[in-house]
Amino acid sequence: MSTAQAALATTFAATISTEVGGATVTAAGAETPDLWGAFPRLSDGQIAALSVDGERRPTRAGEVLYRVGDENCDFFVVLAGLVAIVDAHGGPDERVVAVHGPGRFLGELTTITGQPAFLSAVVHEPGEVLVVPVDRLRRRALDDPALGDLILRAYLARRSLLIELGTGLRIVGSRFSPDSRRLREFAARNRLPHRFVDVERDPDAETLLQSLGVAPEETPVVIWRGREVLRHPSNAELARMIGLPALRPAQGVCDMVVVGAGPAGLAAAVYGASEGLATLVLDAEAAGGQAATSSRIENYLGFPLGISGAELAERAVIQAEKFGAMLSVPARAAALEEHEGHHVVRLEDGEAVAGRTVVVATGARYRRLRVPGLERFEGASVYYAATVVEAQMCANDPIAIVGGGNSAGQATVFLSRYARVVRLLVRSDDLGRSMSRYLVERIRRLPGVEVHDNTEVREVVGDGALEAVVVEDNRTGARSTLEARALFVFIGADPNARWLGDAVRLDEKGFVLTGADAIPPGQPGGVDGRRPRPLETSLPGVFAVGDVRSGSIKRVASAAGEGSMAVRLCHEHLEEVGGAAGREAPNDADRREAAAP
Repeated sequence: MSTAQAALATTFAATISTEVGGATVTAAGAETPDLWGAFPRLSDGQIAALSVDGERRPTRAGEVLYRVGDENCDFFVVLAGLVAIVDAHGGPDERVVAVHGPGRFLGELTTITGQPAFLSAVVHEPGEVLVVPVDRLRRRALDDPALGDLILRAYLARRSLLIELGTGLRIVGSRFSPDSRRLREFAARNRLPHRFVDVERDPDAETLLQSLGVAPEETPVVIWRGREVLRHPSNAELARMIGLPALRPAQGVCDMVVVGAGPAGLAAAVYGASEGLATLVLDAEAAGGQAATSSRIENYLGFPLGISGAELAERAVIQAEKFGAMLSVPARAAALEEHEGHHVVRLEDGEAVAGRTVVVATGARYRRLRVPGLERFEGASVYYAATVVEAQMCANDPIAIVGGGNSAGQATVFLSRYARVVRLLVRSDDLGRSMSRYLVERIRRLPGVEVHDNTEVREVVGDGALEAVVVEDNRTGARSTLEARALFVFIGADPNARWLGDAVRLDEKGFVLTGADAIPPGQPGGVDGRRPRPLETSLPGVFAVGDVRSGSIKRVASAAGEGSMAVRLCHEHLEEVGGAAGREAPNDADRREAAAP
């Protein structure tokens, strides 16, 4: 949690004091202070402009403007009185998240995505609100980019705050259960506000389960709206319940199917959709790819103070959907085939989508350490990402991080704010060999961080949960034991290209070959006398971008660049084959500069 977020959370806890209309709210007349830009106030001019598109409505104390689970909520501006934003409204865990007064607006990201609301809005003091349908808000923001940017920034900040405060969903299970870990990971990767109730530690967990009629062996369970219970759900079942975008029934053939929603895939989606291509994006788990697990990206163009990978992905998803791209999560690709002149992506659940072009952006998966018994602790004490979920799991504990690249460095900086001591285990003798200099310098200055060069993990020790790691000095062979309650592994990744089978050519490591490298031996003129374009695979009309591509630079910026470049190449292919979207690709000046939130 950032300093500002922590201060804001502390303020919430300190100001909750009275009961009004069945909801715990702050003291009468008290607004939640805007410490992090999450609760800005609209100007008189902005309210006047929105009034043209909305309706003024009186409010009464205790009135519920919208409830948790409501979809397609309107945009509310408080004109007079106070409105409380309440978590678990009407339930035993009810609490106030914020209180808004005149000039402030309600909602968070679900307001502009149309997904179910995570919180309820309850009138604390009677007054008046301005109600604006979201579709009219979007049109208004096109004419007023400053308004759209103000709302989007606030909503992004609010989503981060809700995640930190543990509002929304309740996931109940054992911290040692792989399925509990799977659900928590899915929620975290998709930026779904949630709270984990650990049956091993929480004294109220058993009472909660009994009240819901859930037996301990039925956990993990997900509780939604205080009363809806999913027993041992799959990721897809959780996604459907919470309103994540699902694959729509086939509506003909897409111009471009993007497989993978990491930086490369999202860039392709934004540029493709903004240039008029009917674009569908599929991802097996969540938008953002490996980048979404990075706590802070500090060398990405345009963000001098850095940005978390999850927030960068969240912004890109909103941007892509603004231009009309369709996103489906979870949707795991299983095969790539040809049918009637189109490319068909078959999914694990049996569905299939067809496209005139395909952009493969499935990235890479983390490598596992070859240490005996490591699998016993995976999901409970051994992690391959460093998000807030993992940080909370190891708060005030000693931890170890394995790796010498930027991912390991970013995790070290982030986790040092939570763990009692961080031990960075590096196989080489020089931390700067594969890590950016700014990270090396920061790590060297951090208190509570130990850097162990020439060190490799040989054993993991613990009963049920990790207790220590046995490490070896790879120069002398000397071994020692380091206390560690969690182990984070960042030792590179392997391509997620197995699903392609032999549909396209791969290199000896399984990465997708593109351009001249994709030409089969003995066919100097290319497949059917046609040489592949840059980023094009051995299958015409199928392109590979980002970490899955052979020879790519494993950086967020380069992945995004390849994704945008692939769109122009898709246009060229469509022109060549006479596809419905075959026309000259627009340049930057032709693109719509919409600014809807």
